[in-house]
Amino acid sequence: MSLSVPQQILDALTDVVMPRLNPEPEMAESLRVGVYDVPVYRTGALVIGSGAAGLRAAVEMKRRGVDVTIISQSAWGGTSACSGSDKQTLHTANTKDQGDNFQAMAEAIRAGGAMDEDTAYIEAVGSVRAMASLQYLGLPLPQDHLGGTLRYQTDHDEVGRATSCGPRTSRLMVKVLAEEALRLDIPFFNHTTAIKVLKDAQGVTGLLVIRPKEGTEANPYGLALYACSALVLAAGGPGEMYRDSVFPNGCFGTLGLALEAGLELTNITESQFGIGTRREGFPWNLSGTYVQVIPHIYSVDDGGSEYPFLADYYRTTQELASNIFRKGYQWPFHASRMLDFQSSLVDLAIFRESQKGRRVFMDFNRNPEAIDLPFSLDRLDDDVSRYLRNAGADHALPIDRLRHMNPLAIELYKRYKVDITAAPLEFAVNNQHMNGGIAVDTWGRTNVPGIYAVGEASGTHGVTRPGGSALNAGQVFGTRVAEHVGAAGHAATPSQSDLTQAANTAVAEIDRVLSTESDVTWKDIRTDVQARMSDHAGILCTADDVAGALADARALNARIRAKGMMVSRPSETARVLQWQQMALASEAVLAALDHYIAQGGGSRGARAICDPLGDALPHSVHGPLPEVRFRAERDADKESQLHVRLDGPNMIVTEVPNRRYVGDKSFFERDWPAWLTGGIYDQDAPMP
Repeated sequence: MSLSVPQQILDALTDVVMPRLNPEPEMAESLRVGVYDVPVYRTGALVIGSGAAGLRAAVEMKRRGVDVTIISQSAWGGTSACSGSDKQTLHTANTKDQGDNFQAMAEAIRAGGAMDEDTAYIEAVGSVRAMASLQYLGLPLPQDHLGGTLRYQTDHDEVGRATSCGPRTSRLMVKVLAEEALRLDIPFFNHTTAIKVLKDAQGVTGLLVIRPKEGTEANPYGLALYACSALVLAAGGPGEMYRDSVFPNGCFGTLGLALEAGLELTNITESQFGIGTRREGFPWNLSGTYVQVIPHIYSVDDGGSEYPFLADYYRTTQELASNIFRKGYQWPFHASRMLDFQSSLVDLAIFRESQKGRRVFMDFNRNPEAIDLPFSLDRLDDDVSRYLRNAGADHALPIDRLRHMNPLAIELYKRYKVDITAAPLEFAVNNQHMNGGIAVDTWGRTNVPGIYAVGEASGTHGVTRPGGSALNAGQVFGTRVAEHVGAAGHAATPSQSDLTQAANTAVAEIDRVLSTESDVTWKDIRTDVQARMSDHAGILCTADDVAGALADARALNARIRAKGMMVSRPSETARVLQWQQMALASEAVLAALDHYIAQGGGSRGARAICDPLGDALPHSVHGPLPEVRFRAERDADKESQLHVRLDGPNMIVTEVPNRRYVGDKSFFERDWPAWLTGGIYDQDAPMP
């Protein structure tokens, strides 16, 4: 991409206007639940969430004759529609340069460990279909003049399986899928917050929600009920769990809801942290070309003094500049990359500056300051020099290199009144993505019959993953869920389940939480949970810190159970219950992390487990950094996952081996009957 790209093209890829929703269906019936008159809606399948994964599941179910409905807390307000990076990645099989080997791609997807082998293979095989169907719907993925998809390398990706529409790739995915959902006339209920899953002995029967527009004197909280035979959880990850977060505001996910419903979670110790602008302004990942143009990075103290602090970590200007560049495709923090003066030493340095109370900035109008020799494009490591040379980025200043390589990166911030051509950009190390989530099988099924999970809500990613593979996984498993629900046939028509007993139980449970006299407020819980997770469960952890944080999280939930939570007005009921569930989810993460560390688990993925007896010691230019000495990862830990479930007030953590992929070669005549008869869906198989 060069300066010759017309402004109207840049605008179209940056200002992605989302479609207007169709009118909502009217209520057909109501139910007396406790002291409330509650409207009831009926559907075959219900999808929670309007991101790319949830919309894919809904569209594919509708195509298969399923009676499906979508609910969303805020249409087009989640991470798919509102988050991204310089050229947000969709990770699929590379069929342009070297027809890809699905086995090799699966191995790359699960290389970090703690991931089911069959899931990785499914994501690899399904990636071609997922990309082609998105292109069919109108996703403008770039091609060369012969029709090959343009590719590049991303994090944890040595083959170059990444492609992109620019910084708004996932928003464009949401747009084309939303347009298809509206074309198919799928009912969509906006401003609808999931509160409680309804079940009977056979599985899911429905969902209790809060819809402010349903509020009446007889229903002050705006409660509503949805009867369904299949429920798909696709509301993303727990973005509100951390204070230092690049998630859009209001992203709660459904981990607490899932725990209360009896679902098992997996790999919730595994997240991604990396550099990005803070959520108080415009939250955005600073990966790709933002750092590949090698801007000057510095900090500022309260008195306004500047510190080129990376000079306290790297030995030469070339080493510093080359590792800033590598943050482009090694964006997530990774403990092992703190060693040997690699790229995660940048993250550590930024994190430590923030701990000092200094603000950290990226200046695109200055090159890095000299450590030994002045910065020069002629003095860079070979991989860095080769990339910039191939890109034609030989300009004197970072901003000119960025304008040449990716003008969309500049345009995006301008939309939010931040002009990086004129002023430095403040940023920090933030939580960005949870790789774990709800445990599912190869069809996206949870351990409760009729409930599925897709996208970031599901725990399919393992410890590390190639950049952009999460977008692919949501599309692949959204389709798999739809195939499974469609094959079962029980969601072809609206559910006629009697919700009376389950609804009364659910409403009684939330009535026990809501109180006008409790001194526990949702704002206090937000401050408590976010500070605890950012300060004690971020990129640097110790056994004592995590154990202490877990004890505090347990005490908080015990206090909520004993006292309830303050509700000063009906309109804040949904937010109160979301923070009650987030407190549960936070305890679950800390319980799993404490278990992992106590069992001798080492540093991997998002976190360094700091230990004075650890066998890995990062160095700076001034010598060893003993305060961040950490345990190296144990290979044996890659072979299993930690599952967490709620049993009464207790979080139960168990170790579960990764599922294996046998990889026996299919044979057409032998295997075709299983497809024709629906045997491949294995409806009677036990769930995870």
